[in-house]
Amino acid sequence: MKKRSQNPREVAEIVAVQALSFLAGEPERIGRFLAETGIGPETLRSSAADPNFLVSVLDFVLRDEETVKAFAAHSKLHPTNIMAARQVLGDRQWERDVP
Repeated sequence: MKKRSQNPREVAEIVAVQALSFLAGEPERIGRFLAETGIGPETLRSSAADPNFLVSVLDFVLRDEETVKAFAAHSKLHPTNIMAARQVLGDRQWERDVP
């Protein structure tokens, strides 16, 4: 059976949403994240649709080694996969139109 390939950008967005969910389950971490971004809890869900916001979620996770380790264990991802997701989301060439 042939495995269906996934769009790297979609996979990266899933990782970022998982990271946001992880942060939301950790009161101290989500509090720091909200304070740093200026996003209120009431706009968190709608902000998750913004690719730039998802980049900021992964930036926040990747900035602290303990947070990276905790999220990696929680999501069963290797830290390099988290970094790769950040790179894909931050890469503007994914948004270009192809003729």
